[in-house]
Amino acid sequence: MHWRLIFALLMALPLHAARAEPPFDLVIDHGRVIDPETGFDGIATLGLRGGRIAAVSAGPLDGPEHIDATGLVVAPGFINLHWHGVDPASDYYEAMDGVTSTFELEVGVPDVDRWYDERAGRMPINYGVAVGHAGVRMAVMHDPGEFLPSGDAARRPASEAELAEISKGVEQGLRRGAVGVGFGLAYTPAATHWEIMQMFRIAARHGATAFVHIRGASSAGSSDREQGLLEVIAHSAVTGTPVHVAHINSSGQGATGRMLGIIQEARDHGVDVTTECYPYTAGATRIESFLFDSWMDKSAADYAKLQWAATGERLTRESFLRYRKVGGLVLIHANSEEVVRIAVASPLTLFASDGFDVHGRQGHPRSAGTYSRVLGRYVREAKLLSLPEALRKMTLEPARRLQARVPSMAAKGRLQVGADADIVVFDPETIEDRATYEAPDRFAAGMRHVLVNGQFVVRNGEVQTGVTPGLAVRAAFE
Repeated sequence: MHWRLIFALLMALPLHAARAEPPFDLVIDHGRVIDPETGFDGIATLGLRGGRIAAVSAGPLDGPEHIDATGLVVAPGFINLHWHGVDPASDYYEAMDGVTSTFELEVGVPDVDRWYDERAGRMPINYGVAVGHAGVRMAVMHDPGEFLPSGDAARRPASEAELAEISKGVEQGLRRGAVGVGFGLAYTPAATHWEIMQMFRIAARHGATAFVHIRGASSAGSSDREQGLLEVIAHSAVTGTPVHVAHINSSGQGATGRMLGIIQEARDHGVDVTTECYPYTAGATRIESFLFDSWMDKSAADYAKLQWAATGERLTRESFLRYRKVGGLVLIHANSEEVVRIAVASPLTLFASDGFDVHGRQGHPRSAGTYSRVLGRYVREAKLLSLPEALRKMTLEPARRLQARVPSMAAKGRLQVGADADIVVFDPETIEDRATYEAPDRFAAGMRHVLVNGQFVVRNGEVQTGVTPGLAVRAAFE
């Protein structure tokens, strides 16, 4: 008998044993429960106890508090592998978008202990971080950049002594429980292939995945977008390090379809490579970063693709040069809807926001609306992919990407007995993103309830400000 049929038959049985136990802390009644791992998709009731799912039943369950989820979807909380926020208040925007676990993995940080200590007891959702090659390189080379390299760490090869120090820093971060190793290779172009291979080898020794913004390719322009992808696939094949490629639609742009084909071929030949996308045509980065070193004499049309986040204005050469001296966030309107659709529809992509702190106009709508935009625009309206498939790419697959190094992730991204009670309840007919490039601080709509470790962070469509049930997601210390 097929396992899905067995699961469905078990769901049809009343849970007499559960009724003999103490009441559940919370019961979610009559929702459309979707579990991406087992494939279950049907009406059921969940019983939560002690921050975990304690029962999944076709019949009623007892508890002091009930949520009526009739007509709503009940799914695992979304797992965002790509977030750069430092202000816990901005994570409430993620929560309203359905995110219950968020990770700074693409860039990472140089000091893993400090990052976790700064967030302990302050976070509305679960959180984790990679040790960042770029950040460690900046510290060793005394780069003045605020977040990304803007000096020697971007523009100068490391000496043998510096490479030894960079290696020590990355190794220390992994020993202190970093989720993986982050690589902003587009922002450290002077780092040699040999240097990066040494970092991949360190990651491999610790069973860690490399999370990479590939070299060269970016929204700001590249001559050969496939080259950066081929580099990290080669490093992965040689060292055995799993590799996750950030925002394939932003890095690939018109070459996105070809690059997804390369990833599929690499996977077919045994390379452990995954990728992600976000559902917007504009990217965003720091204007003072290396990516814009070649932008001193572009056409007026190229400068007009840039939008200064603080004011919403499109740039000219004059304003570009002025703002580059100041430094700050710039939006890059360089992609197409066709590319976004290719990436969203691909079975290879996970969904991740590449978001960051939301402060009025200082932001990008992806920080507040990535997951709701996928569910509203591309699932409900365009029907590019099914709801269960979209949820798989938001929940189960991100959890699987992390759980080899962080076994606790095996309890996330699922709706099963014993799984963590990180749960979203949303209306599939009304969920949508509302943030725009000019107003990125608008909450998404349609998310009725979001629970993190069994506690409400969003309740009846309202953020529960000041509620901080988020816990650290961290690998074992070595």
